[in-house]
Amino acid sequence: MKILQICSARTIGGGEKHLVDLANGLHGRGHEVYAAIRPDSGLRAELQPLPEQNILPLQAQGLLNILNAFKLAQFIREREVDVIHGHIAHDYLLAALAAKLAGRGKLVITRHVLFQLNELHTRMLKRVDRVIAVSQAVADSLHGFDPTRITVIHNGIDLSRFNRGSAASEWLQSFIESDLRRSFLVGMVGHLAPIKGQEEFIRAAAIVGCQRSDVVFVVAGEDKSRTGANRQRLERLIKDLGLEGRVHLLGWVDDVPRLLSALDLLISPSRSEPFGLSIVEAIACGVPVIATRSEGALEILEDDVTGKLLASGHPDELAAAIVSLLEDEEKRRRFVAQALEVVREKFAVESMVRATEQLYESLATGE
Repeated sequence: MKILQICSARTIGGGEKHLVDLANGLHGRGHEVYAAIRPDSGLRAELQPLPEQNILPLQAQGLLNILNAFKLAQFIREREVDVIHGHIAHDYLLAALAAKLAGRGKLVITRHVLFQLNELHTRMLKRVDRVIAVSQAVADSLHGFDPTRITVIHNGIDLSRFNRGSAASEWLQSFIESDLRRSFLVGMVGHLAPIKGQEEFIRAAAIVGCQRSDVVFVVAGEDKSRTGANRQRLERLIKDLGLEGRVHLLGWVDDVPRLLSALDLLISPSRSEPFGLSIVEAIACGVPVIATRSEGALEILEDDVTGKLLASGHPDELAAAIVSLLEDEEKRRRFVAQALEVVREKFAVESMVRATEQLYESLATGE
């Protein structure tokens, strides 16, 4: 099949990782894969298997930028594209218009978040051939679409990229001043925003710090707000709680597998989470997870079997769970062993690519 993936995101987050794994995986399975991306997004470096002529730069901005739509439509016609797949909300209408102008190709969108689409999106996408939801929670949040056109395909990860490296702690030591040689390292990964729970994580760190002196905390993720207010707020909280040297804001981290491999515990304190990619990645690295009962976490973890699940917004309970799990090495190992079985069965990238390929084929054949 000939497949066009569209993504105009500037930064690389969970949705963009999904596109990269899907595009590269489909290319590896013998399909002709094209990608329409922003030249400054960093996605090109991740899509190395695709030949240069298969990359179409998205230059202009705007949801319904007519120049991009005509350019995409011409591309679709010339290459006789079978499937047009949009990955973020900004691209849904662009993909739909390009498909309509081209007069060919099945239209697929992937929904990565729980936020409701606006009325314009919903109306314009009424005739989308298929909506892929990355979790059942996301599927349940989709209103205004024919339920028979919604398919749940969980995000998948390349398990070969995630393994505990012996030099991970030494690598991380170069970023922070705390001595990691005799410390437990507890961390979280996610863009800096109130919904992700960094404040609760930091408040829990303060409580743990009163009980143990051998725990260091790290927060990885960038502040996507225009003013940087989210990071500034967390920096003030760290200072107010006297946690300088104990809690470290790492900012954007390119090598997430190596970071996760350095951790003794991953914390996912989100108030809401459509999937929970960092949870799956941490498990693949052999790291036990404590998470709040967000929508996505509930589809990955089973409480006290494959991880620890807590109510959100309770730093004291989070702190107690951290201390308890750090004191129980056998439970940490048990959580990881049982969680790894689930990840290999349900969240391997091969499963995601294969399921998406089957969906494309069913659309192409009209089954």
